[in-house]
Amino acid sequence: MEGSEEQPGPRPPHPGDHRIRDGDFVVLKREDVFKAVQVQRRKKVTFEKQWFYLDNIIGHSYGTTFEVTSGGSLQPKKKKEEPTSETKEAGTDNRNIIDDGKSQKLTQDDIKALKDKGIKGEEIVQQLIENSTTFRDKTEFAQDKYIKKKKKKYEAMITVVKPSTRILSVMYYAREPGKINHMRYDTLAQMLTLGNIRAGNKMIVMETCAGLVLGAMMERMGGFGSIIQLYPGGGPVRAATACFGFPKSFLSGLYEFPLNQVDSLLNGTFSAEMLSSEPKDSASVEESNGTLEEKQTSEQENEDSMPEAPESNHPEEQETMEIVSQDPDYKEPKERGSKKDYIQEKQRRQEEQKKRHLEAAALLSERNADGLIVASRFHPTPLLLSLLDFVAPSRPFVVYCQYKEPLLECYTKLRERGGVINLRLSETWLRNYQVLPDRSHPKLLMSGGGGYLLSGFTVAMDNLKADPSLKSSTSTLESHKTEEPAAKKRKCPESDSTFQKLL
Repeated sequence: MEGSEEQPGPRPPHPGDHRIRDGDFVVLKREDVFKAVQVQRRKKVTFEKQWFYLDNIIGHSYGTTFEVTSGGSLQPKKKKEEPTSETKEAGTDNRNIIDDGKSQKLTQDDIKALKDKGIKGEEIVQQLIENSTTFRDKTEFAQDKYIKKKKKKYEAMITVVKPSTRILSVMYYAREPGKINHMRYDTLAQMLTLGNIRAGNKMIVMETCAGLVLGAMMERMGGFGSIIQLYPGGGPVRAATACFGFPKSFLSGLYEFPLNQVDSLLNGTFSAEMLSSEPKDSASVEESNGTLEEKQTSEQENEDSMPEAPESNHPEEQETMEIVSQDPDYKEPKERGSKKDYIQEKQRRQEEQKKRHLEAAALLSERNADGLIVASRFHPTPLLLSLLDFVAPSRPFVVYCQYKEPLLECYTKLRERGGVINLRLSETWLRNYQVLPDRSHPKLLMSGGGGYLLSGFTVAMDNLKADPSLKSSTSTLESHKTEEPAAKKRKCPESDSTFQKLL
């Protein structure tokens, strides 16, 4: 009975979630290097100086390790016991070993010839061990390190794992930290915890981290609740969000709203015409002028090619991209030869986007959001001071910044403004450890910093200055505080005079 109610709500059951399917987003892992790709048949992928096709991974379970063979084919790696003959003979220390480059009998030409013959990397490593004159004299730890180093160089082993917040944050921080504002994965974890991200929440997020923070929030909420994303510029950037491979049901609770319309929404001057003015003007120009119509059509075609790159993925554009990739009868607008139909389709998409913007504006106007997350490259003070008005009282907010000084200014402004409690400015410290038998120790290289977090809770605003009764009570309390030490001071001379009389 309990098993039948495990997955209610918008998330449908996926019995094949543990299997890799065509069109899924996966993460390729080799040692400590990650790369996110989409599984497509006959698509050439280059990873760590190796090229291969992903056709053979379809149908296998996540976590399977594959070996790159000749022709770019991936074959599952069979698990077998490590040979013990390699490390039977070992020396007591490495003091007598001299690294003069002459201990290896095989040359680079010999190794290249072995590769050309199609010999696997495992066999190449074995021959390197056999042709090393100093391998037997090394200690057991040094032998393991030597074998690991050679396997990393000559064995092309790739593990396919399922995307998650931790994996993608580690990947972005190692490969392209600038795209996520140098946010470390432990900092992201603290943001999700301090922001109380959970299913059923109504959250507001303003981030310029390629959609990584948004994807982490969607993963934790599990498709329940709603998220309003505020974006600068022409549209939100959701490259990392697309790498999660969320089902379409998750996108039903995702809304977007332009950042430049927030002030009008707060002032009560926001209207639907503000969103639809630009598309309508461009559409009227297309109908009236044929020359501009051709120019605008070419620009729209360029815009339609943008969702193929992971830099811009609107919810509507992402769904269109998925439908287009699955429809074999799809043709480009030029091939269809009907510019008018294409313009109508573009206008329809603009109307859908306008509808979503209006829904987001209605949600923001309720001013009862359950939390606020800010992680952008812009100065956090004006963003936070304006967006806090949309958050209900007794709700958390978290602000991330790569540097400490902007958050210090934000901290001061919040103190002056009021309406917040439990303000806390923190920096996380992270050190990685190597955990191996008899070799557990901190790693030599560690992160210098993962950014700073400013967190707190909203409270209902009470205008102390406008209420004279509160002001008078406050002054009375202050007078009592000042009178108490004065009374104590008056007792001191009396006690001194009494003491003198006794003498």
